[in-house]
Amino acid sequence: MTLEKHDLHHEFPDLTDEIHHLKMNDKHFTRLFNEYHEVDHEVNRIEQGVENTSDDYLDGRKKQRLKLKDALFTMLKKVKIPA
Repeated sequence: MTLEKHDLHHEFPDLTDEIHHLKMNDKHFTRLFNEYHEVDHEVNRIEQGVENTSDDYLDGRKKQRLKLKDALFTMLKKVKIPA
C-alpha cells in the first residue's frame, strides 16, 4: 500500500513562499501548521500499522487534518508577501 504525502509542501507546492512567510510572521498560522503536521504524522503512523486504533478514531483524525488544511489554505490564499 502506497501512502500519499499530505504535508503542506506536497499539498500546496505553488505556495511554498507563502507558507514560509506565514510561518515566520504569523503565530496563529504557525500554531495551526504545527498542529496539522502532528495530526498528519499520527494518521501516517496509524495507516502504516505502527499504531493501532479504531476506524472511528482514524476517521476523526483525518477529518481534523482536513479541517486544519482548509484553514491553512484560506490563510495562504490571503497572504500578500512584501516585495
